[in-house]
Amino acid sequence: MPIVSKYDAARQEQLLNDVLDTLITAEVPVDLALMTLGNAVTHILSEHYSPAQAQQVAEQFGKVLLQSMKKSAN
Repeated sequence: MPIVSKYDAARQEQLLNDVLDTLITAEVPVDLALMTLGNAVTHILSEHYSPAQAQQVAEQFGKVLLQSMKKSAN
């Protein structure tokens, strides 16, 4: 069963394109892009969740990321 988002797909796509455009325009190397995106995720989790909740959300985020990678490989 596909995951249904409460957010508009067009808005999600525009945000993603904005982030990717910034990285591409700045000619950011892949490892720096990943470090920066990871730091952004850490910042968001730390600012919006208690430490225990942040841990749980981070674990779920990691699982979803791995699932997404498996789907894109197929």
